[in-house]
Amino acid sequence: MNNPQSVPQEVQKHYLLPLSHLLLALAIVAVWGTNFVVIKISLGSFPPFVFAALRYIFAFLPAAFFFPRPKISWINLCVYGVAVGVGQFGILYFAIDGNISPGLASLVIQTQVFFTIGFAMLFAKERLKLYQTIAVAVAITGLGIIAAHTDATTTALGLALVVFSGFSWGVANTASRHAGAIDVLPYVVWASIYAIPPLFLMALVFEGGWSAVSASILNAPIGAWLGVLWQSWGNTLFGYGAWAWLLSKHPAAVVAPAPLLVPIFGMGASAYFLGEPLPPWKIEAAGLVITGLMVNVFWPNIRNRLAKESHL
Repeated sequence: MNNPQSVPQEVQKHYLLPLSHLLLALAIVAVWGTNFVVIKISLGSFPPFVFAALRYIFAFLPAAFFFPRPKISWINLCVYGVAVGVGQFGILYFAIDGNISPGLASLVIQTQVFFTIGFAMLFAKERLKLYQTIAVAVAITGLGIIAAHTDATTTALGLALVVFSGFSWGVANTASRHAGAIDVLPYVVWASIYAIPPLFLMALVFEGGWSAVSASILNAPIGAWLGVLWQSWGNTLFGYGAWAWLLSKHPAAVVAPAPLLVPIFGMGASAYFLGEPLPPWKIEAAGLVITGLMVNVFWPNIRNRLAKESHL
């Protein structure tokens, strides 16, 4: 399939992923979702900003020797790298390190979808559609339920930090969109280098200086280093690389709904491996946020189908 995005909408209604590709999509979202558990465990050995810096060192090396630098401006790469490395993951790690439970973090960070819509309105002059307004309102209601149940495991600060992570993810999405038609994996690899200096600077300033930073690196157990490599190679190289490959083979409308499963994997894994409780309010909040995301993803196709059936 030379141009998967050109598949007619009538065909897309009956389009099925091959089983191997469906399993690959599920593997990607499972890696992304369960990653929040790995983050929480690894933060027992590394301070947040050190952990994030190490993630991007190994995302850049040795991969940079195998992927040529994308032919786009260094400013775009810098904006993407700092937004993802510092704003999204650096702040996310800081939040999970005692300010929010990993399961809830996997849910709240999905606000990136709505920030991305906002940036498209601001920079691309796209208009906010009614269904998007409804989607945002439903998701915000879910966030309101979470805000009403802050406690020792999920603080107001933690909630605000993860919302900021979602905002930064939206910035990164906007930067990659402005980059045009790019090969995603080299783009992510080469953008990683711009995240490393600010993260190490933040570690030196906020995490005890060089002696504390070097001690955490030298004394970390093998399990913590496996957590770093899981971040770098599992999430970044495998996750983004395989996702880009799927998007190159199939229509985006068929593949795009898969990340809706990320918070389900995240909350489920946190409950199973970390014993994170799932009281009714948390399930209600998750249901509202995921419903908002589903409205945003699925309503255009549903509307088109209803319109066609009404003309039959």
